[in-house]
Amino acid sequence: MTILCVRFQLPPMYEAALPGLLGLLAEFTPVVEALPPDGALADLRGAERYFGRGAADLAAVIRVRALALYGIDCAIGAGPGPLLARMALKDARPGAIRAVPEGPDAVAEFLADRPVGALPGVGTATARTLREYGLDTLGRVAAAPLSTLQRLVGAKAGRELHEKANGIDRGRVVPNAVSSSLVAERPFPLDELDPDRHRRALLSAAGELGARLRALEKVCRTLTLTVRYADGTATTRSRTLKEPTAHSPALTRTAYGMYEALGLQRARVRVLVLRAEGLTPAEQASYQLTFDPVDDKVRRIEQVADRARAKFGPRAVLPGTLAS
Repeated sequence: MTILCVRFQLPPMYEAALPGLLGLLAEFTPVVEALPPDGALADLRGAERYFGRGAADLAAVIRVRALALYGIDCAIGAGPGPLLARMALKDARPGAIRAVPEGPDAVAEFLADRPVGALPGVGTATARTLREYGLDTLGRVAAAPLSTLQRLVGAKAGRELHEKANGIDRGRVVPNAVSSSLVAERPFPLDELDPDRHRRALLSAAGELGARLRALEKVCRTLTLTVRYADGTATTRSRTLKEPTAHSPALTRTAYGMYEALGLQRARVRVLVLRAEGLTPAEQASYQLTFDPVDDKVRRIEQVADRARAKFGPRAVLPGTLAS
């Protein structure tokens, strides 16, 4: 077992702690891949030899250090590759380490009874197609002829599916920094038709993105809106901002503009997803000078609200529309 998949139990809107936690992992290995908002992959191939310990033992040390230095617990999955480490993480409770047993037979047993949708990269449509032909578990997919899988899902996808179901993991950990995008998702408990509730969800999502950007001292250049409907389809729109910003009202106006441009008529919306992309350090961004005292006042109020949320929680200060 040489790969760890770590999910830190970060409080809401506390992604600013992730770079420090990645630094903690970097003390054991330079091969660390960030999985924002709260996770990471770490390749311990060299660390096992250097420290003379297995991946599970090193994972226990990482957990203790995260608790001692940051007060943050984590769940950890360990496996011979990134795919199996991710799947092991799904079984790990907070504060626990779940390791995939070593050896081909043990890996096959680990995968055999899992539903086909549990395999990373298998979407809803692919899982539905496989279930229609009785391939509802990874064990059955692994036993199916490669030609059959390729007829069902395509040549390339079928080959990858066959390999993954048999525990063949060709993935690798790609060292990177914290992602250049942030995402806020707002699912509805029931398919929602009311445009006012859609707008309130966008207001909430834009406010969350703004707060997270300011906590990271970042600004974004592009905002992307994805609307997922009751029938499983989705519409995505992107808009480049006039200037890079982390100002919540500016993000909200842009989100409203993209939503209204869709011209939805009685659409049954299941999820609204707002993504801030093209992140850059706030100190490097350039802004259009303004002499509007109202805008300056709004930004000062925003700073005060951020300090209140940091001290008393993310719901300490809310727009009046969201207070109920």
